[in-house]
Amino acid sequence: MLASTEETILFEVNMMKNNQIKKDELGSIGIGAMIVFIALILVAAVASAVIIQTGEKLQQNAQQSGSDTQQEISGKITVNSMFVFDPDDSYLLYFETAPGSEVITPSDVQFQLTCEDTGGNYEYVSGDFTNADDVDDIGDGNGDGVVTAFLPGVSYSFVMDADTGATSSCDATSVGVNGEVTLWIHVGNGGSTYETLYISDDARGSLVI
Repeated sequence: MLASTEETILFEVNMMKNNQIKKDELGSIGIGAMIVFIALILVAAVASAVIIQTGEKLQQNAQQSGSDTQQEISGKITVNSMFVFDPDDSYLLYFETAPGSEVITPSDVQFQLTCEDTGGNYEYVSGDFTNADDVDDIGDGNGDGVVTAFLPGVSYSFVMDADTGATSSCDATSVGVNGEVTLWIHVGNGGSTYETLYISDDARGSLVI
């Protein structure tokens, strides 16, 4: 009878141990699942943050691009043609504002000329469009007074000084026949225009653009 009691006690102890082991195993599985779940939440949070940040960056870039495009369109010069005016001094430029441009103030328009003269020297000349005697509304003729604004749909002429005297010169004579001059026209808070002048003939009236 005593042996049966001991066997029963041992059986119950073993059962308790087995149950405890199973509980420990189930607990380990639960902890592992929780760790995986938390990791998934963290990954999702990081991914969401990256997506939101990328979306905001794309929106900012799109807004900036739109602003830059609008700015360039709202102020830009279109070159119609250009001729040698004074072979030793200047060119005659015919231009108008680009389609979509607003009214442009002459003082906001700057030009730059760069070239290599017949001696192989690099030359640079710059200036603006504020010289009242050099800017004339073609429709009104010469000597019609000060041009205070370049209006959309109106063509203008401008005698561009390409010789600064003792310092630099990109006039037709200095560049020589078959020479080239790079022209940039910049509008403040607007766009820029790029052209290349080709000197096929340095005589007055020769077409360069």
